[in-house]
Amino acid sequence: MSKSNVKLGLREKMSYGLGDFASSMFWKLFSMFLLYFYTDIFGISAAAVGTMFLVTRVWDAANDPIMGMITDRTTTKWGKFRPYLLFVAIPFGIIGVLTFTTPDLDSTSKLIYAYITYTMMMMVYTAVNVPYGSLLAVMTSDSNERTSLASWRFIGAYAGGMLVTSTASILVDYFSQGAGEETGYQYTVALYAIVAAALFMLTFLGTKERLQPSVESQGDLKSDLKDLLHNRPWFIMLAANISILIFMSLRDGSILFYFKYVVGDQVLNLFGSTWQLSVAVLSSAYMSLWLGANIIGVVLAKPISAILGKKNSFGYAALLSAILSILFFFIPADRIVLIFLLNLLIGISSGIVMPLGWSMYADIADYSEWKTGRRATGLVFSSSSMSQKFGWTLGGALSGWVLAAYGFEANVTQGVGALLGIKLMFSVFAGVGAFLSFLAIQFYKLDEGFMKKVNIELQKQE
Repeated sequence: MSKSNVKLGLREKMSYGLGDFASSMFWKLFSMFLLYFYTDIFGISAAAVGTMFLVTRVWDAANDPIMGMITDRTTTKWGKFRPYLLFVAIPFGIIGVLTFTTPDLDSTSKLIYAYITYTMMMMVYTAVNVPYGSLLAVMTSDSNERTSLASWRFIGAYAGGMLVTSTASILVDYFSQGAGEETGYQYTVALYAIVAAALFMLTFLGTKERLQPSVESQGDLKSDLKDLLHNRPWFIMLAANISILIFMSLRDGSILFYFKYVVGDQVLNLFGSTWQLSVAVLSSAYMSLWLGANIIGVVLAKPISAILGKKNSFGYAALLSAILSILFFFIPADRIVLIFLLNLLIGISSGIVMPLGWSMYADIADYSEWKTGRRATGLVFSSSSMSQKFGWTLGGALSGWVLAAYGFEANVTQGVGALLGIKLMFSVFAGVGAFLSFLAIQFYKLDEGFMKKVNIELQKQE
């Protein structure tokens, strides 16, 4: 067995998963809480937030390929990608806290502050997440081990998200006592920031880079970009991932609004008992179940893809997510059990998609090296982060614009139009994103048989 084709131990896989545990704590803060934080806590209009998300995230997405090229040309005794986990950990935490800090400013100054801090947050997120994603492709060349690593990554991701969804509201309430929700959010995020910085360092310590391209296989920047722009599978995965992230972003960003303004407090009669459920309890339970179901999907991704193949598993799971999401629109707001049951099914199906996408990007990096003779792992994986940002960008911007277009106003009783907009964003509009991802992946051609041939030929060149 070649060194690059090594089977990884459980400790190293778990260490790798801790990195996305850290990133995803903040990812869930951004995707599930930030729009609500800006509109209902900081006092920025929904339309302004939507535009800010578009402007800042487009700029941020442009940074990803740059970061990828920088990491491809990084040479240290620790490798190309691991050092960034160590040195960016503390700045990541500090800027995260500043993003959820609410200085006493006028409306214009608040918006400027939000633009500055959120842009800084996205840049530092890129500086740690692009190297982290690229690390998967240089730990082993074994396709099954990569899928396993991707699964551990997303187990960590959803576990980190569940930590946030299950504790954020409680911590905000606790720290808000006598100080206000603004302080509650700041202190809560500070706790998460400390945990995230520590976990990035543990990922640095617990992983190892094994694949080292020869000097001859490294091209200049112009050659790398030219190779990428002629890589058809890369474009297909870019489209599929952007679409699925729009789906995720629309659902995540509308949960708090859906329960606060559409569902409200509920009385649930179940198993002979009556339960008084507040909006905070319902939304927290819904978000935690959503992420728990995602973890089930992540665990199922490897065995399902072993039977159906990565492409088919990705496509069928995206299609099921689309259909179930659209059905969600027709559920009455007081059918709590049905709402949570459908949430469970959508969570499982969408959870299957995510690790497969990352594993397929590793295959695309190998395909690029096989086709061109040059390896640009950081650039290829930065594109996956870029697609994540673009999907998140479009989904976040659409969330703010949809709320504004349907007449949403923060902290007041919503009219019929605003309630309709929230429901559409939560269900039909999100489902369209998942369906577009299903359509895009139909054009992907790097199946298991082809990649086996590619890996055999690459190993001969080592």
